[in-house]
Amino acid sequence: MTTESTSKNDTLFARAQLTTPGGVNSPVRAFRSVGGTPRFITRAEGPWFWDADGKRYIDYIGSWGPAIVGHAHPKVIKAVQDAAARGLSFGAPTEGEIEIAEEICRLVPSIEQVRLVSSGTEATMSALRLARGATGRDKIVKFEGCYHGHADSLLVKAGSGLLTFGNPTSAGVPEDFVKHTLVLDYNNIPQLEDAFESMGDTIACVIVEAVAGNMNLIRATPDFLRRMRELCTEYGAVLIFDEVMSGFRVGLGGAQELYGITPDLTALGKVIGGGLPVAAFGGRADLMEKMAPIGPVYQAGTLSGNPVAVAAGMTTLKLVQEPGFYDKLSAQTAKLVDGLGAAAKEAGVDFCGDAVGGMFGMYFSTHVPSSYGQMMAGDKERFNRFFHGMLIEGVYFAPAMFEAGFVSSAHDDAVIEETVEAARRVFARIA
Repeated sequence: MTTESTSKNDTLFARAQLTTPGGVNSPVRAFRSVGGTPRFITRAEGPWFWDADGKRYIDYIGSWGPAIVGHAHPKVIKAVQDAAARGLSFGAPTEGEIEIAEEICRLVPSIEQVRLVSSGTEATMSALRLARGATGRDKIVKFEGCYHGHADSLLVKAGSGLLTFGNPTSAGVPEDFVKHTLVLDYNNIPQLEDAFESMGDTIACVIVEAVAGNMNLIRATPDFLRRMRELCTEYGAVLIFDEVMSGFRVGLGGAQELYGITPDLTALGKVIGGGLPVAAFGGRADLMEKMAPIGPVYQAGTLSGNPVAVAAGMTTLKLVQEPGFYDKLSAQTAKLVDGLGAAAKEAGVDFCGDAVGGMFGMYFSTHVPSSYGQMMAGDKERFNRFFHGMLIEGVYFAPAMFEAGFVSSAHDDAVIEETVEAARRVFARIA
């Protein structure tokens, strides 16, 4: 094992920054939020991965959600190998695309028709375009702290006051692109009602994460989602559930099954690709039939429905339907969260957690947050110390306080216990 000063991770990071902005191809990987050097991963198996220095970590990001059956599951790898041997991509339809579409429609009853794309951003962007095309309206409603990909109209922070439209959060996004995006507080029913009362006949859609994962894990309240459904129905707006993260992750039918809410459109990703780039959007047939080539709303993708990625996704969807899969996954995730909480309490550290299915949140505060503002009030400095302490112990959590974590079916009792024991040592050091 090399020392930190001569680490291969350091060498690779310095090299990467010469040819790639920030040295990474997705910003959170750069460790800017927590400081230090990113770990460059060389291989992964089950609940673990190994960095360029050969150090093994228990992995709680799971490729940010897709690795629900663990890394390099033999059945998924075999499906990918078999598909790759037949050809990587054709630019023409395959039976595999039909099979995974049928499976998605069967497992998520609100989805009557579905279209495959290659990323969650594509899925949400296309769902928004469809909602606007179907309603003939321009305005969209989103909620602060919910991330729906990096499409221009979604890179928005809240405006200066109630019912003011958002401001761009990224350079390169003209204000004109976000002038139709209204950003409201998550779980704030009166604010949502005011928005519809003021401009309901101009709102094309509401897009929401019912279980948010990019302001850490925050659940929508049942009343919030129920009222959202009622208002969208009353005013003729399209309700879009962004389940790119929560779909097949919090339960077989996603967050919409847990809450008993039927959206008009749903965006999916991550698990349905099994670790390869597949995403999808789908919903009511009368809406989906407005998509090209049979309708006026255009969307296309050269690699959409890629046969290798579809094979990985279809195999993963079969594996998560094995008897007791989600009961066990939920139990292991709860065991992790409970164990971390007990370890923090022993050390006198303000800490709490929450879990839904195979997703979990850790908060360095006394109460589980219910909004972006409450999440931002957490102890970021202590989280950063915890993160680096756990990294030293060989446990890899998300390198930012604002990201949810993920447990796989490969995280058995021994792995959870090892994690909790490591946390006990770290909490004692940061108390």
